Amino acid sequence: MDVTVRCDNDVVVGIEGWLEVTGEFVEATKDLKLGELLHDENFGLFDAMSAIEMMDPKMDAGMACNREKKVLNFQQAVSEGKLKIKDLTNEERIGIIDDTFSCLVTWLEGHSLAQTVFTNLYLHSPSSIEDKCLASFSFLTLKLVDTVKQFVQRANMVEDEDFQSGHVYHVPCDISDTKVLTMTRLIEEEYQRKVKSFQRNTQEKSKKHINNDGRPIDSSEKANNNQSNDLPNDKSVGQNSSPSLDKEFEENSALYSRMKFCRLFFQSLMNLKKEVFTKNDNPKEFSVTLAAIDDVDKLLQQCSEIIQAWKKTLDLGIKPDPNIGSACYYRADYPTIMGFEPLINQRLLPPTFPRYTKMRSREEALKFMASLVSRIRHVCKIYLVQTFHAALDFFTEFSQPSPTSSSCVLSRSILQVLYIRGIPIVNKIFGITPLGEALREDVKNFIKPPSLCYKPSILNTYPQAKEFLDIFFTRCIKPMFFLIQINGHNRARQRDKLAQVLDELAALQEEAERVDNFLHNLLQKQEVPCSHLGFFSTWVLYHTIRVMIQYLLSGFELELYSAHEYSYIYWYLYEFLFNWMVSTLNRARTFIQEQESLAEQKNRNAKKSRQRKRKQKPHEREWILYQALQQLCGGYFRTVSAFRLENKLKLPWTGLHGERIRYEHRFMPFNVVITPPPVTYSQYKEMTDFCNDEKDGNRTNDLYIKACKCFQQAKVLLESVPDPNDEITSLIKVAKTNFVVIKLLLSGHKEDSKSLPEFDFSSNNKFPIIRIL
Repeated sequence: MDVTVRCDNDVVVGIEGWLEVTGEFVEATKDLKLGELLHDENFGLFDAMSAIEMMDPKMDAGMACNREKKVLNFQQAVSEGKLKIKDLTNEERIGIIDDTFSCLVTWLEGHSLAQTVFTNLYLHSPSSIEDKCLASFSFLTLKLVDTVKQFVQRANMVEDEDFQSGHVYHVPCDISDTKVLTMTRLIEEEYQRKVKSFQRNTQEKSKKHINNDGRPIDSSEKANNNQSNDLPNDKSVGQNSSPSLDKEFEENSALYSRMKFCRLFFQSLMNLKKEVFTKNDNPKEFSVTLAAIDDVDKLLQQCSEIIQAWKKTLDLGIKPDPNIGSACYYRADYPTIMGFEPLINQRLLPPTFPRYTKMRSREEALKFMASLVSRIRHVCKIYLVQTFHAALDFFTEFSQPSPTSSSCVLSRSILQVLYIRGIPIVNKIFGITPLGEALREDVKNFIKPPSLCYKPSILNTYPQAKEFLDIFFTRCIKPMFFLIQINGHNRARQRDKLAQVLDELAALQEEAERVDNFLHNLLQKQEVPCSHLGFFSTWVLYHTIRVMIQYLLSGFELELYSAHEYSYIYWYLYEFLFNWMVSTLNRARTFIQEQESLAEQKNRNAKKSRQRKRKQKPHEREWILYQALQQLCGGYFRTVSAFRLENKLKLPWTGLHGERIRYEHRFMPFNVVITPPPVTYSQYKEMTDFCNDEKDGNRTNDLYIKACKCFQQAKVLLESVPDPNDEITSLIKVAKTNFVVIKLLLSGHKEDSKSLPEFDFSSNNKFPIIRIL
């Protein structure tokens, strides 16, 4: 449509709506002085700073395509003879498969599909590939990408910095999952026959060679001859064969192990997908589900075994030329072997600044896949968890990164969709038990409220009480579901979500108190009156404090705190949060013991039952652990305070951002919580004034002595924790080491050293080892 535009008293009619304004625009810029910006209502400073200068290679991602080398798509590369679709060598097949896995792992770590997986041209038109091995692998890769996307999207774990699933073009893959598995199995069996045929021929030659010499065959040779494992055994290979045949055997073995891994891994995800996306509301079918999960675990166990054989053949495939175009976009750390074009999808990227995508090496990709297989196997153990409290501990522990395995969005998503299925409000655990019922059972196990444990229950006598409890547990579903879902995100996103869920928990606290008061009034009317104050509110308080502790400790994992902030962070944990947590658990233990004693009075004949119950100590492990963590925080608080008195900490300039501002910023999310009440900065200064008295010369030694006692007490408590895991073992090491370091400081060790102390988080990412240099 033509438009009419008036410019300099002349009427200029644009063709099809376009008007050339370059000359007028350049002329107008001459009126601006150096450094001046034009401000308009619809174009402010923010728009100017976020605008992208088109056609500038440093700012426009699309300009990366304008290079001397022409970017070819699949059809163009095939027609020009630069892309082989048949008669590929085994070396080329191995290299393409290995680099595709490098791209897949890089995508799972947060990069876009367009810049990773779909730089493989073979994935753009797999039906045109005549090589059966490469065609089946390409189809399986497309199916694998689609399956991963379904898991992540179903779990709602899609975050900008964590997982990018979208791409703006459709890749044809119309064949079914079953057919893809069948194709892959046929290719796998073909290479297996080649491997076994070579082994059989080699063994026959070895027998003939031995018989001609007249020597008997010993037992070890017989064992080799009779060996018939699925994975190839190359111990006897190479003794009586040529180097070319040995190389062919190794390449066939490598392709066999890779195709088998792809089939088993995809099949395991398909079995999990069937469990997740198929509704299963019948409790009787739960045993069938457990059998299916056992099958998945067996498939993944085979994957782990195959990876060990895969590692030995990583150097067999073709590799990128390390000297290729160091000055251009084609880098040696990017797949540039036949079949890969890094810039093929550059035009499809959103208008943004160029993003450097560094691909994982083949060794790193294989290590990631081994870790991923191990994590998914661990996910399957969620079916052994029976209570909501234990499940929340499982989720929290699983989401934490470890030195041996990194957190992965796929494994976290699978855990989410396996445990809780369905939309919010009607979520069901394992697709069977409604979340509201699970929470009701969790409260019963945590604190044994009389309204849920007494028989006959007041819920039968007073319908209004039942209605109150039903409404309460319905309102509990949303925040408790969020607590589970939060652990599916990456650690940075978790911290943001934890601050948001505190609003829900604060409102739930008020609701719990109202329910407790209402039920208490009803129980006072019974023949045997009893109290119901503090039961449901204590349960909600426990989860609230747990979230607050998790929020503060996550700052150490994410390296958000400076060393000079450790004093008030550890102080807040020591004096308030862990103190409140220990008191809350003590209160729950007391309530449980009171309810058990009342139950014993009603049933005095169950003597054996009474003796067995007396031996059980509720929340014993958790109670000891939180006391130990409280003592650890006390040791750090006093040690850092002593460092500040001795000027051994680098303090920031207080001109613009004082300590009050930083303190209030760190604890801002806690302002919405009523219990425990937030601690203001002035209260913090009043309570820690004794630690900042520089005039008292013995103050530093007193702090060191108290810190020693704290670390020693923490060590003793941690060593008494039943069933210690790796986390507790690392904490014991931290407590022991810090105790020795503070003892050395008390003895005057390196008293004149001007070096600042270091906090080493290598052993534990929340509680560091103090090192004096």
